[in-house]
Amino acid sequence: MKIDVLTLFPEMLSALNSSLTGKAREKGLYELNCHNIRDYSLDKHKKCDDAPFGGGAGMVMMAQPIHDCITAIDPHHNAKRIYMSPRGRVLNQQLLKELSQEKHLLILCGHYEGVDQRVLDMDIDMELSIGDYVLSGGEIPAMVVIDGILRYIPDVLGNCESTVDESFSKPMLEYPQYTRPQEYCGMSVPDVLVSGDHAKVDKWRREQSLEITRRNRPDLLEDR
Repeated sequence: MKIDVLTLFPEMLSALNSSLTGKAREKGLYELNCHNIRDYSLDKHKKCDDAPFGGGAGMVMMAQPIHDCITAIDPHHNAKRIYMSPRGRVLNQQLLKELSQEKHLLILCGHYEGVDQRVLDMDIDMELSIGDYVLSGGEIPAMVVIDGILRYIPDVLGNCESTVDESFSKPMLEYPQYTRPQEYCGMSVPDVLVSGDHAKVDKWRREQSLEITRRNRPDLLEDR
């Protein structure tokens, strides 16, 4: 998979050089390119924002630098083009899985009060939100999307079953997990997990998932 990120602050994406995403990139399991939108500004000061027509607080990112950047990177519109926006479709696990099937993603990170609507109309396929709240820019949401997608890329995770049993891969939250030592600070691992009876373990995990989902996210059970 190839991922191009368009941003005013490419240094923010450096977090993707760490942990699993960094190791996956080193192994060549995906290609990540960060593009500075300012490099495409025709303004001598590399200005990329201006006051909104009609008035209002803040500034709006201009269409020209973004359009020219997108055109240079993806001239034939081969990529799935995404704009990180709080008004977009809300991200979930199924959507991450669908996006992982794309060969090329282009992700636009907005800033300030948003992006000139004309560039969205011309160049963007999907507006995507990571939740019902507003951040200062699209870089952190873009990293959330990239991290989530890469978990579905073959060989990124050490265990291919990791994406099967975790929260939201099924319509229930994940069950509790334990590891050594068996006793810690007076608390013991549930006996069933050390019983060796896999049928009982599976039953316990299903029951725990159901209880945690009912307590924390009952909305996930509404259609069950």
